[in-house]
Parts: sequence; structure tokens; C-alpha cells
Amino acid sequence: MKKIVQYLILLLFFIPKTSKAQFENVRDSVVQLYGVVMTADSLVGIPAVSVVIKGQNRGTITNNQGVFSIVVLKGDVIEFTHISYKPKVVAIPKNLEGNQYSVVQLMIADTVYLPATIIRPRPTPDQFARDFANTKIPDDDYETARKNTSVAKRRALMQGMPADGREAANIQLKNVATKAYYAGGLPPQNIFNPAAWMEFIEAWKRGDYKKKKTTD
Repeated sequence: MKKIVQYLILLLFFIPKTSKAQFENVRDSVVQLYGVVMTADSLVGIPAVSVVIKGQNRGTITNNQGVFSIVVLKGDVIEFTHISYKPKVVAIPKNLEGNQYSVVQLMIADTVYLPATIIRPRPTPDQFARDFANTKIPDDDYETARKNTSVAKRRALMQGMPADGREAANIQLKNVATKAYYAGGLPPQNIFNPAAWMEFIEAWKRGDYKKKKTTD
């Protein structure tokens, strides 16, 4: 028992020192990397350059002036990429003194060649007129909004749209009030109500009860 107590005392004595040493090592390996990415020919800041740590899903992008800042570790490899420039790679020295590292990264413009596109006219004016007349033009925003707000569209949406919280609460309160109003008696039947019959006939004429065909 005495040896166990001595062992625990030694652990309590060395654990804080070990944790402190590990914390100091981690803190010493953290580096604040900052700098600016510029064009190699005119020394102009390049915006929206991806600054990514290789092998990690972590990075940043440059601002409108090409300036960036990111926290990295000593020994990390940083890759600079942009769609219009050749990629560049910078390695953070493992024996770096201090916790800050600044770079001025120059990037060279890269030429991107797109596949060739051949545009040919219609063989005859008649074929052009036929294709022009039969071309289906997609609806613009105004036409799409007009179709979505039509009477038939709104009626179809109302039938399948669930009530929100406010409407559900109002329906529940109305049902409770109706039950309380007709408590001890029979509620009226709409089969003898002329107004209900008139509304049913109008809905039948409009075709509300017809089965609508679905198109793929």
C-alpha cells in the first residue's frame, strides 16, 4: 500500500510537467502565415487565390488586394491556386524561429485553351425560318411568376398545402367553439342548406371535382 501511495505521488508530480511540456511544444509549432499574392509581371494583388494546406481540408482565400492570413504548423506545405495562374507551393521551415512567417508570392499567368467550336449556318433560309419558328424559348421570370399565381395553380396548391401553426390553431379553436355552441343538441346539416348547395353546384361547374391528368 505504501508503494502505491508513493507511485501516485510521483505521478501527480510528473504529470503537470509533462502536460506543460507538450503544451509548449504545440504552441511553439503554431505559425501565423501572412502575406500577399501578386502577379509576377506587374506586381498587382490577385484576389480570390486559394491558400490551402496540403493534406488538410483547411485554407483561406486572398482579399481584393491579394492579402491573406492563416494559422499553420511548422513543416506544413501551402499551395496557392487560381484558375488563371500556375499553382505555387511554399513549405514552412521546420526550424523556423518564432511564430510568424510572411511571404510575397508571385504567380505567373497560365493560358487555358478551350476546345474548338465550329459554328455552321443553316443550309437554306427555309430551314432557318422553320427552326426559328419551332424553337421553344424557356419562360422568363415574369411568365413563370404569372403561371405560379394563376387561379388554377393557387387552387391546386391550397388543396395540398398543409396549414401553418397559426391556421392550425385557428381551426382547432373554431372546432372547440362549434362543439361548445352545439353542446347537448344536433349541429345543422348542410344537406338542407341552400347556400351550401349553391356553392357545391358552382364548384361542380368549375370542374373542381374532376380528376386532373398528371403529365411526366
